[in-house]
Amino acid sequence: MRHANPGISFSAREQKDLLKAWVATSIAFAIFFSPMGSGMDAFMVLFVISAVTAGLGFLLHELAHKLVAYKFGVHGEFHSNDSMLVMSIIIAFFGMIIAAPGAVWLQGNVRKRESGIISVAGPATNVVLALAFLPLVFSEGVFAIVGQLGFFVNAILAAFNMIPIGGFDGAKVLRWSKPAYFSFLAVAVILLMYAYSVV
Repeated sequence: MRHANPGISFSAREQKDLLKAWVATSIAFAIFFSPMGSGMDAFMVLFVISAVTAGLGFLLHELAHKLVAYKFGVHGEFHSNDSMLVMSIIIAFFGMIIAAPGAVWLQGNVRKRESGIISVAGPATNVVLALAFLPLVFSEGVFAIVGQLGFFVNAILAAFNMIPIGGFDGAKVLRWSKPAYFSFLAVAVILLMYAYSVV
């Protein structure tokens, strides 16, 4: 029988990797969203907005995996993908965005059901964040911008991560439960379609 961990913990390396991934992802999105020829002041505003929308979306997505793994007594640790972080910043200058900041690696034998629930926790967190940002979409000024980016990016993250191939969360959820997979996929797709209609 697996025993619960005595307490969730973050190693020094993990804390560094989480901060690195948050900052690099926020920089990439700030570059991507920056209008051509905009100055440093505009970039810094977009960096802050990206940090609390896209960056926070990725950060909480990974922390959700770790927290739910902990609830099952499974140790998980986030490792940043440094080469992808650098690449995401570089290609953002060319008007494209790739966001693969890293992943939570689980230690030990994880049962199929546990793996599925741990995996769906990330996209589910993005759904919650998207809905939290939604009311701001209909406000004005900088709050509207925060709402639009937060809602849109998190809706994309929820749907994108449910792709049922390779190392995507969707593949592990589908292996665990087809009803759970298709039910959550329907929610994520509907949310994404609505995001495209209002943003």
